Amino acid sequence: MSAQAWLDVLIAVIGGAVRVGTPFLFVSLGECLTEKAGRINLGLEGVLVLSAMSGFGAAWLSDSVWIGVLCAGLAGAALALVHGVACSLPRVNDVAVGIGIMLLGTGLAFHLGKPLMEPQAPQIPSLALGGWSNSAAVQAALRINVLFPLGVALAALLQWGFANTRWGLLVRMVGDSADAARALGTSVNGVRIAATVAGGFIAGLGGASLSLYYPGSWNEGLSSGQGLIAVALVIFARWSPLRCLAAALLFGGAGAIGPALQSVGVGGAYYLFNALPYALTLLILVLSCSPTRSARGAPLELGVSR
Repeated sequence: MSAQAWLDVLIAVIGGAVRVGTPFLFVSLGECLTEKAGRINLGLEGVLVLSAMSGFGAAWLSDSVWIGVLCAGLAGAALALVHGVACSLPRVNDVAVGIGIMLLGTGLAFHLGKPLMEPQAPQIPSLALGGWSNSAAVQAALRINVLFPLGVALAALLQWGFANTRWGLLVRMVGDSADAARALGTSVNGVRIAATVAGGFIAGLGGASLSLYYPGSWNEGLSSGQGLIAVALVIFARWSPLRCLAAALLFGGAGAIGPALQSVGVGGAYYLFNALPYALTLLILVLSCSPTRSARGAPLELGVSR
């Protein structure tokens, strides 16, 4: 390939990292908030799929993309509320409840979303960052989901909030020592349910990005396991919202390599490159199995750092 072709591939990967990474960003931030409070939500795949379907359906029925985005967040919060309340019951395992929530969310989405496979809903608008170039490929690659800057701001806000606000201190205290939180009169279940619901709403925005921006339609294979990948991504990011941003862009870039190469005529290893995000997930899980690495930054109540 020529130097210009390689430059086009690089720009396409950078643009694709943002485009593909936006759902990862919101879902990982939602899971980061939930886990900071000492609860694991393996039901995020169900949250993501249900919110994607709900957002698409609401946008189609109302002819307003922003109503769709709001409904996607609310659907994610509602399913997360079920998870949070169920996990607050005595002798209930978070992981088992999460698997049940995942099946419930995907089942509801597949059943209720059958009439939505043909219609076209309004799309989330783009920010055109490629106006400096005369290349149509560059301009197309640098059209950015307007929700992405919101995700960046949210990552910075969560990072700051965990370190500098009372609610951030409460969330971290509940995640590190439930007994200490109870001794200070804090409702551990209340904080964890609130964090889980807020995390579900944030993850729901990731679902809206899937169905209303990229790929911009509703179908049953929309998520491709991104909700589960986000759990590994949070571990990789060491429970830091700003690192979640970097990890989401890394995963997004890995997912964008295949389409970027195909756009310049390299299609031989297309499916191999499409498997990169999943291979990266496995690599991260293997590396995270090290006791010395997995302990860094982990909320103590999760049990990972014990």
